[in-house]
Amino acid sequence: MANASRQVLWEYWGTELKRHRENAALTQEMLGERVFVSGGYIGQFEQAIRRPQLDVAIRIDQVLQTDGFFERAWRKLIDDQRYADYFAKVVELEPLATTICEFAPMAVPGLLQTEPYMRAVMRAGNPFVPDEEFDDGVRSRLDRAVILETSTRPTYWAVLHEAVLRVPVGGPAVMAGQLEYILRLIHEHKILIQILPFAAGAHPTMGRMLKLMEFDDAPPTAYTEAVYSGALLDDPAIVKRAQQDYDLIRAAALSPEASLALIESTAEEYRRCASTN
Repeated sequence: MANASRQVLWEYWGTELKRHRENAALTQEMLGERVFVSGGYIGQFEQAIRRPQLDVAIRIDQVLQTDGFFERAWRKLIDDQRYADYFAKVVELEPLATTICEFAPMAVPGLLQTEPYMRAVMRAGNPFVPDEEFDDGVRSRLDRAVILETSTRPTYWAVLHEAVLRVPVGGPAVMAGQLEYILRLIHEHKILIQILPFAAGAHPTMGRMLKLMEFDDAPPTAYTEAVYSGALLDDPAIVKRAQQDYDLIRAAALSPEASLALIESTAEEYRRCASTN
């Protein structure tokens, strides 16, 4: 959900709050007193300037006797914020795609991550996030990966830079488990993986991830990210250029057979390292 459309829904939440409050013949100050916030806060909720906490939404339902409306709406809006605005649309499109092709320059793509690997990546960037909120983010990412286990799964083809294998995210045991999971998906013919070796040198996108998606009844898209931002592209000329970049990367990568052997040998290295620690 885009940021603008989410703001519209919060404005609707506030409009409904004002309507129910006035129907109950309560001023903002009176309602605020009953739900343990200031009247000014109630005004800011109604104008969608501020967003209430869940416990406040629940108390509003109790006071206004709205049968859980504000709690349910709050949970829906917060659930829609599991992903950053720039990535939320990608998550919506993934289950609809017939083909997903990815290039990952530094980290295992989200759809392939094990929970321990995922936790290590997320905790590295969020050292101060409370455990409960952190766990919600992990569950959201794990939910995405279900599409690779279903009978209607998309064709999934990824090129991983060799750096993805070599950076010991979470330590040797976590990396061994992560690579073993990728190997299982390969052996079950659910994904196809190639490795772009260090020896390949320069390549298109140079360090930037790239995700291409194709659909039965919609134009293809390309998605790429920078720091705390991303772009979902559907302009035909740009998507065609992104597809060409991916083809060049794929052409420079090791064959699927050689890639499989490299992943297996690297997983074994991590297993030996983990057993000696």
